[in-house]
Amino acid sequence: MRGMDIRIATARGPWGPIRAAVGGRAIVGIAVLAPPEVFLRETLRRTGGDVVAQGSPLLDRTIAAIEAFVDGRPDELGSIPLDLAGVGTWDREVLGRVRNLGWGVVTSYGRLARSIGRRGAARAVGGAVGRNPIGLAIPCHRVIAGDGSIGGYGGDWFGSRDPLLEIKRELLRREGVTLPVALRD
Repeated sequence: MRGMDIRIATARGPWGPIRAAVGGRAIVGIAVLAPPEVFLRETLRRTGGDVVAQGSPLLDRTIAAIEAFVDGRPDELGSIPLDLAGVGTWDREVLGRVRNLGWGVVTSYGRLARSIGRRGAARAVGGAVGRNPIGLAIPCHRVIAGDGSIGGYGGDWFGSRDPLLEIKRELLRREGVTLPVALRD
């Protein structure tokens, strides 16, 4: 993975920019409202890659898929391969489960922990979800608090928590999810 060419572009989102990065054959990063320099620095740190100026068919496909996703058409984004370069084993396990949450399906941090055999690890799951480097394609907005309320969304390293929580609410609304959700065990 080290030394791969990384290509970066910005998709339009109804609330602002969505940054995307691809490597040779997969998406390596997606972030909502990320300042370009922060997104670039974090992506290169995690992947060990080098940014190249020219685009690629995969980058074009990724941008189109992100824009389709926020317009309510998730299928294309779900079909593009992901590369979780620089992500630890625990986070990979959690994020793999999150990737499999379908459109309009939510779960809680605790339920997610139980689904991977780690009952009582809701906070650790929340940490892994919060470190998700490929937002939207790994739909961490679909993980909510155990009481059916919004929970958290995103890290403060891209800005204020309130706008990010509003984006999470909007993403869930677009998927037909009304909060609070009645979660059943």
